Amino acid sequence: MPKYAIFFRLKGETVAKAMENPSDRSAIVNKICQDAGGKLESYYWMFGAWDGLAVVELPDSATAAALALAVSSTGTFEQIATHELIAVDQINRTLGRAKEFRAVYQPIGAAR
Repeated sequence: MPKYAIFFRLKGETVAKAMENPSDRSAIVNKICQDAGGKLESYYWMFGAWDGLAVVELPDSATAAALALAVSSTGTFEQIATHELIAVDQINRTLGRAKEFRAVYQPIGAAR
């Protein structure tokens, strides 16, 4: 099953609400992933440009997109970024395909 890294940045008012009513957000993320046919692998809060990160398994990219849209529609997030993860054992196959595509791709301004 594909894995996705979901980075999120909360709005200030969301952080204020979390401070007033702390809860286990990972349980809620796990529940929505399970409802979508997947599961939560890990959930972290962090410093820096993003407030947190979840690594999830979901059936496909359409499901990942639907979850991102559903969650962002609540208005509690400043930004959400979802990235599909490529397993180490698949990278060589991916690189091989990239090499094939590069052989036929014509950059802008290249002679035909």
